[in-house]
Amino acid sequence: MIRCRFAPSPTGNLHVGGVRTALFNWLFAKKNDGKFILRIEDTDTERSTKEFENQIIKSMKWCGLDWDEGPDVGGAYAPYLQSERHKKGVYEEFTKKLIEDKLAYYALYKSSDPKTVIETSYDKFENLDESYSVTVKFKIPETENTEFYDLLKGDMKFKNELFDDFVIVKSNGFPTYNFAVVIDDYLMKISHVFRGEDHLTNTAKQVMVYRALGWNLPEFMHIPLILGNDKAPLSKRHGHTSVEHFINEGYLSGALMNFLALLGWKSEDDIFDIDEKIKDFDIESISRKGVVFDYEKLEWINGKHLRMLDIDEVVREYINWLELTDRKNLESKIKKSEFYSRKVIEVCREKINTLKQLCDFSSPFFDENVKYEEDYKEKFLNEEWNCQLLEKAEEKFNENSDWSVEGCEKVIRDLAAEKITSKKKTFQFLRGAVTGRLVTPGLFETYSILGKERVINRLQELKKEIE
Repeated sequence: MIRCRFAPSPTGNLHVGGVRTALFNWLFAKKNDGKFILRIEDTDTERSTKEFENQIIKSMKWCGLDWDEGPDVGGAYAPYLQSERHKKGVYEEFTKKLIEDKLAYYALYKSSDPKTVIETSYDKFENLDESYSVTVKFKIPETENTEFYDLLKGDMKFKNELFDDFVIVKSNGFPTYNFAVVIDDYLMKISHVFRGEDHLTNTAKQVMVYRALGWNLPEFMHIPLILGNDKAPLSKRHGHTSVEHFINEGYLSGALMNFLALLGWKSEDDIFDIDEKIKDFDIESISRKGVVFDYEKLEWINGKHLRMLDIDEVVREYINWLELTDRKNLESKIKKSEFYSRKVIEVCREKINTLKQLCDFSSPFFDENVKYEEDYKEKFLNEEWNCQLLEKAEEKFNENSDWSVEGCEKVIRDLAAEKITSKKKTFQFLRGAVTGRLVTPGLFETYSILGKERVINRLQELKKEIE
C-alpha cells in the first residue's frame, strides 16, 4: 500500500513551503487509495513547543489536509509524536544494534566543549560527573559512495569522504532527526518520502542508516523549493510565509491549496477545487525547477474562488473567519441579521479578493457611526452647494416608497437632474454621505441595502457635520 507522510517540526508556524510538500504527499496518497500520515518531529527539545505543535495541527486542518491514522482522540486522529515514541524506547533498541555491530559508537565530550570528542568507545562510559556529556555517533561507511534513486532527479551519488561521523543520539538521550526519521519511516511502513530538495544531503545520511540496519529504502522524491522574487528560497524577507498569516489575512483554504498546487505542478486549469484534482495528480508533471511565490497571483486566485462560491458558502466562510480572528462583535452582527448580511456580502464580494478586504469594504454597512474619509471631507464638506443637495436628498428619500435598486436609482438620478451640482459630484457626494467613502459597492445597490431608516439617519448626521 502507498503510505506517505508529512513530518514537520514544531519549532515555528507552518510554512507554506511545508504545506505544498504536505499537499503533494496528500494528493499522491489519495490518488492511489493509500494513507497520508501526519507525524510531529519534536525531538528538538530546546526549540519545540506545544504552542507550535497546536498551530501546525490547526493549520493542517484548516488546509483540509486530513490524515488517515494516528492515536485516537475522541473519535478523531491525533498526529504521531516522536517524543511519545522516544518515551516507549522505540529508538533505543536500534541504537544498541548499531553499536553492537560497530556501526555506531559512544563519543565523550567535556560539557564545556561539546564539539570536541575526547574519547570514543563501543561500551558505555560509566560513573561520569556533570562535567562530561556523551552522544552516540554513526560511523560513515568505508565504501566510496552513497547512492539512491530520486523519482524526480534520477540517480543521486554522494562521496562518503565528504561526510563526517554524525550524531544519532544527543547527550540528553533524544535521537537526532537523521536517525529518528529512518526508524519512524521504516516502522510506519512509509513507502514514499516526498520532501524539499534542501533535504538531499540529509537523505544521503539517512540512506547510510537504512543500509546499516539492513532495510530497504522507501521511494524518494525531492521537490524544488518555493522561491522569492530574488530566486532565493522563500523566507520572511520576501513577505509573510506562514499559513497562520494567510488565515488572518482572509484567504480561503481552497484558494491557497489551488495556488500551492500550481507551484511546481502542471495543470490544465488555473482555478480548481483541489479535491477534483486528485484523479489528475501525476508526480511526473512536477517541475524540476524552483518556482516563485507570487503574492499577487495568490490574491487573484482567492478573489476568483470568492466569486465562484455560492453566496451562502461565502457567508459561512466569512463567519468562520470572523470567529477564527476573534472579531466577535462583528460576528454577532452578521448572525443577528443574516438576510441583511447576505445582501451586503453579495454586493461587496465583487470588488474584493480576501475576507479581510471584505471586512473593511463592508464596514459602512455594519458600523452605524459613519467615519468620513479625509478624501471625502476635503472634496465635498466645504462645497457651498452641499447643504442644498442634502436637504433635497433627505426630502426625496423620505418620500420614496420603492427601496429596490431600481427605485433608489430613480431617486438619485432625479437628484442629479436638479443640477444643484454636476451629475458626477452628485453621485460621489451621495455615496460618501451614507458610507463616508468614495469607493464602495454600486451606489444604487448601497442605498437599497441600507434602506430608508439608515439612509435618512446618515443624511441627517452629515448635515450636522457640515453645520
